[in-house]
Amino acid sequence: MERRGFLILDNYNFEKLKELIFELRQPNGCPWDRKQTKESLVPQLLEEVYELVDAIHENSEEKIKEELGDVLLHIVFQIIVGEEQGGFTEKDVFKEIIEKIIRRHPHVFGDMETDDIDLINKNWETIKSNEAGKEKRKFFEGIPKSMPALLTSYKLTKKVAKVGFDWPHLANIFEKINEEVYELEEALTCGNLEMIEEEIGDVIFMIVNLCRFLKIEPETALVKTNKKFMKRFSFIEKNVDINKATLEEMDKYWEKSKKIKNL
Repeated sequence: MERRGFLILDNYNFEKLKELIFELRQPNGCPWDRKQTKESLVPQLLEEVYELVDAIHENSEEKIKEELGDVLLHIVFQIIVGEEQGGFTEKDVFKEIIEKIIRRHPHVFGDMETDDIDLINKNWETIKSNEAGKEKRKFFEGIPKSMPALLTSYKLTKKVAKVGFDWPHLANIFEKINEEVYELEEALTCGNLEMIEEEIGDVIFMIVNLCRFLKIEPETALVKTNKKFMKRFSFIEKNVDINKATLEEMDKYWEKSKKIKNL
């Protein structure tokens, strides 16, 4: 089988990666790569993004470097498929993002002068709503339908807060959380599963609202809690047979784990 000169690694850049994927898509390339479509690659793209997020949270430079490469691979793959189908080119992708960055930063590339981040963010949203050649955007347009629910809730509450639909004080949010918890307790008393599900959703939504009000990313907070929980339960696992231990025995080591630094 013929092998071309593209395998000579004379440089490492975007063009080389694009050339490599192009060759994989050729008739004498890789059968798996040839059969991929924009849609078939989505699950792997999402997985790679999550792996990159994990690497960032671990603050591992080696893993970040590797996972950035994996994400970039999928970006280039989507460009290659787009070019094959005649929908867009690499130049179209770069043109779109470069023009968008310039257009949405008038405080850097235009006449607007400000260092007020709140004003910059408000202006960003205004520009998005009024961009030339686009129909008037619906208020929630731009929030991806496939985004995880926790992040979606965070984006929704941030967006409505920007137009003044927000709680005046932190105390108001706690009052609403208590109200939602009470309604959940009422639903539990009724035993209506559909109602219980709805009220649990309301409680979670208000917790996300609290995070947003305090300028805390709920996903980041939950990731840290998950890690803490796993560390503490792993401490239990080291000290007892979790398949035979009683709840009292496990709880004893759980309480001990809470007194250990970094657990």
